Amino acid sequence: MKITIEDIELNYICEGEGLDVLVLHGWGANIETVLPIVNLLKSDFKVYALDLPGFGSSAEPKEVYGSCDYAKVVKQFIDQMEMEKVILIGHSFGGKVSIWLGNLYPEIVDKIVLLDSAGLIPRRGLKYYIKVYCFKALKAIYKGLFFWIDDDKKMKRFYKKFGSTDYKDADGIMRRILVKVVNEDLRPLLKDIKAPTLLIWGDRDTATPLYMGKIMEEEIPDSGLVVLEGAGHYSYLDDFNRFSIILRAFLLPNQ
Repeated sequence: MKITIEDIELNYICEGEGLDVLVLHGWGANIETVLPIVNLLKSDFKVYALDLPGFGSSAEPKEVYGSCDYAKVVKQFIDQMEMEKVILIGHSFGGKVSIWLGNLYPEIVDKIVLLDSAGLIPRRGLKYYIKVYCFKALKAIYKGLFFWIDDDKKMKRFYKKFGSTDYKDADGIMRRILVKVVNEDLRPLLKDIKAPTLLIWGDRDTATPLYMGKIMEEEIPDSGLVVLEGAGHYSYLDDFNRFSIILRAFLLPNQ
């Protein structure tokens, strides 16, 4: 199904009946990656899943968004779907958007589930700064070696060859958005989240390491962390059976 918000055509699905649940995918993903969650809950809830702007079958933003801008678009989607109260389930970048929603609009958020959520600036040791220095040096060398090539084309080739996986996969405005959102620190927002919050993390997550989940548990007042052993950044898929039990116990405590 399609809906237009802020002149952006968005793709979404809606399954089931009951209390409203909104599932938000991570960076570079789409509705397909959260369909197992939709299918798990649709027998007891009215479950929405949304392709965030620039992902899946949704159009790209017209300007460089931050995660707060994404949250405001999602809030308009919630309003247009006439959800008075909503349970948010966010994976990775979708978790970051959920943190903003819980902070800005506590009156509409019933519960939050954060799955290997983004939102904190990573701890950066000596290896990180050596890597950054080498990257910058390599960039300068590359520009000098291929002086006859147009700068824009040259840099596109460089980032395609040496950039991070997410950076390589992004293009145009989405690449500029990625640069913006990865440098955001949402830690100051956590203390003001009022909704009961469940954190589910894989202990082998290298994209948003487990220590981030522990920090969020400390900072969010009414929260609890469950660690899925042996699971990575997509912990809910890596150990779906245990994830299902934990999620349903949180959302349906009387069953």
